[in-house]
Amino acid sequence: MNYMKKLLAAAVIAVPAVSGAAYAQTVKVGSVLSITGPGAFLGDPEIKTLQLYIDRINKAGGLLGKKIDLINYDDGTDAAKANAFTKRLIEDDKVDVIIGGSTTGSTMAMVPLVEKAEVPFISLAGAVIVVQPVKKWVFKTPHTDRMAAEKIFVDMKKRGQTKIALLSENSGFGQSGRKESLAAAPKYGIEIIMDETYGPKDTDVTPQLTKIKNNPDAKALLVFGFGQGPAIVTKNIVQLGIKLPHYESHGVGSKEYIALSGEASNGVRLPSAALLVANELPANDPQKKVVTEYIKSYTEANKADVSTFGGHAYDGLMIWVDAVKRAGSFDKAKVRDEIEKTKGYVGTGGIVNMSATDHMGLDLSAFRMLEIKKGNWSLAE
Repeated sequence: MNYMKKLLAAAVIAVPAVSGAAYAQTVKVGSVLSITGPGAFLGDPEIKTLQLYIDRINKAGGLLGKKIDLINYDDGTDAAKANAFTKRLIEDDKVDVIIGGSTTGSTMAMVPLVEKAEVPFISLAGAVIVVQPVKKWVFKTPHTDRMAAEKIFVDMKKRGQTKIALLSENSGFGQSGRKESLAAAPKYGIEIIMDETYGPKDTDVTPQLTKIKNNPDAKALLVFGFGQGPAIVTKNIVQLGIKLPHYESHGVGSKEYIALSGEASNGVRLPSAALLVANELPANDPQKKVVTEYIKSYTEANKADVSTFGGHAYDGLMIWVDAVKRAGSFDKAKVRDEIEKTKGYVGTGGIVNMSATDHMGLDLSAFRMLEIKKGNWSLAE
């Protein structure tokens, strides 16, 4: 018990009070993010985004006159820790909302607790299982793995790549992506003729890739994973001289993937939010203003490139803020109801229209198909 108390104490990240602001009351936003461990490339931009925009809201007078206190715990990309920290947020910190889980594993460890306690929870994880089936108190901002598979299959079919190899990470996100890919493929006329997996800690994936290389019937390769794994796979593909068209999921929507993969990432295609190609969006695109302003604010504050993952945190926070304003209250049940009624919210991930049967509110149009060219993102032709 003493060890767990020390662990909890060490993992909390305190957000300093805003100088010059005086508030009689506060509202508490809780989060559990993967700031360290394999999911750090998710949690780092997420916490920086939440801190940036909560600070801005507080400097502008708060939310309904209250100062927002952000209480965050780093789960180290460990689902068991995410569960423990969620319990503390609910029972000890008594938060009004929870934004994040970074990963599917952490999120699903948090879900039973928030459902029982009836606390609004906006996840930043990718798997469709987070919101399907619908759970009363659980919402999410990222596009699902099912959507990613479908967007990729549309592109493959258009390019005549109907027989493909699938290589997925045997983690929560990767295996959910595998399941959804296998289920969606027949609908789009795609046949998955090879189905290989790799581990998130693998430092070499050449045995699996050699099998794929030696199959003359495979016309494209889809890799489903996140973190360093896809970068290792990408470099191994080039090392083996594999010439198949290479697709990745939205789990690599960070410049870190390009940095880790180097020149091997050139030519990789993936579905992504408009955030990564803001400069290529036409002036009349409804997301242009939102993503451009987010990029400017984040890069100036953090001297770092944006990723879709920080964008998911921005959308989660703003959806909650808008719901509170519509409810005119911090009452959890009223705010939950207003989150569910979110319509026409223009965010970094797309235009969100939620309902009682859809706790994400995005469709395939929210995804753009990208191709990496000369070490940067570009809209795919």
